[in-house]
Amino acid sequence: MKRCFIPLLFAAAVSALAAAVPQTPVPLTVHEWGTFTSVAGADGQAVRWLPQSGPQDLPCFVERNSVQFKAALAGTVRMETPVLYFYAPQPVDARVDVRFPQGYVTEWYPRGIVTSGVQTGNVQNFTVGGGIIWPSVHVVPGVSDTFPREAGASHYYAARETGAAPVHVGDQSEKFLFYRGVGQFQPPLSAVAGEDGGVALRSSGGAPVGDVISFENRRGAMTYVARRVAVSEGSLPRPSLDDASGAPLAELKRILIAHGLYEREAQAMVDTWKDSWFEEGARLLYIVPARDVDEILPLAISPRPAAITRVFVGRIELVTPATIRDVKAAIASNDRAMLARYSRFLQPIAARARVALPSSFAPAAAAPACH
Repeated sequence: MKRCFIPLLFAAAVSALAAAVPQTPVPLTVHEWGTFTSVAGADGQAVRWLPQSGPQDLPCFVERNSVQFKAALAGTVRMETPVLYFYAPQPVDARVDVRFPQGYVTEWYPRGIVTSGVQTGNVQNFTVGGGIIWPSVHVVPGVSDTFPREAGASHYYAARETGAAPVHVGDQSEKFLFYRGVGQFQPPLSAVAGEDGGVALRSSGGAPVGDVISFENRRGAMTYVARRVAVSEGSLPRPSLDDASGAPLAELKRILIAHGLYEREAQAMVDTWKDSWFEEGARLLYIVPARDVDEILPLAISPRPAAITRVFVGRIELVTPATIRDVKAAIASNDRAMLARYSRFLQPIAARARVALPSSFAPAAAAPACH
């Protein structure tokens, strides 16, 4: 027994020592952007909802976890469209490993190895501990590739409009690595909507709130308030609809660039989400602190890139008195056009307002549009 134990102990020690030796970074730069979407409850904490209810917005070539179509996965956060861009002066091969300890990966492209917790009896109470691995990503700068595209609009394609190098994974090629998921965690910022339409903010762990935008859209009249809050608690007034300043596209792009994205990446992110970030209702947009991103989504790339920048926008849907009033009135008058404007957020808004939705607006898993 001792003869077996000593070599094993020695091998383990060698492995631990090798792991402790820092890798020499290669001339590779990696940038990532994504969104954490949640709905704030009365106490400012994220409530459970059905993030995948509503229409599908991805092309059919995107890979999907079959579980998501059996029932809507309930969670506190929808991890939306993280994309990883690669920049290198010459071709390089890399292994990319994204863990999602408090979540479950639902869509991705190119082809990857998805890990997840085992489903418990009801998929609305899935166990967490997922992630995705791309064991061999070929970064090929200077190559002009033809990427898959389908007819019809999609949030997906705008993310390609950058200077990043194409990536090949097996026989699939793309301008980035893409993935999405559903999480069971509390975002690092809580937001309490006040009776006057303002919002009280608190950052977890005592970190500064940072850059934040409070936005409101009432029947097409759009306005916002943008602030940089240098302390862990603060408040924003309700944006004045008399101002009608419109959507904060330029402001948001400026903030994304200030946090490390390249100009074309920031524009691609704004173009991807400008139709849904600024839809009917009230919401808060903020930059998730980098340390929180790394804790929520640990990222490992081998060989180690010379630089990694991750910029995630937190989107908090605010159930304000004005929103509750509008939804109640729409239900009472059977104004289905108004109800439809709230899309996938309608169910948690109605729950907060303590009103029953018409049966045709009951939450359900999005029907798969691909066969």
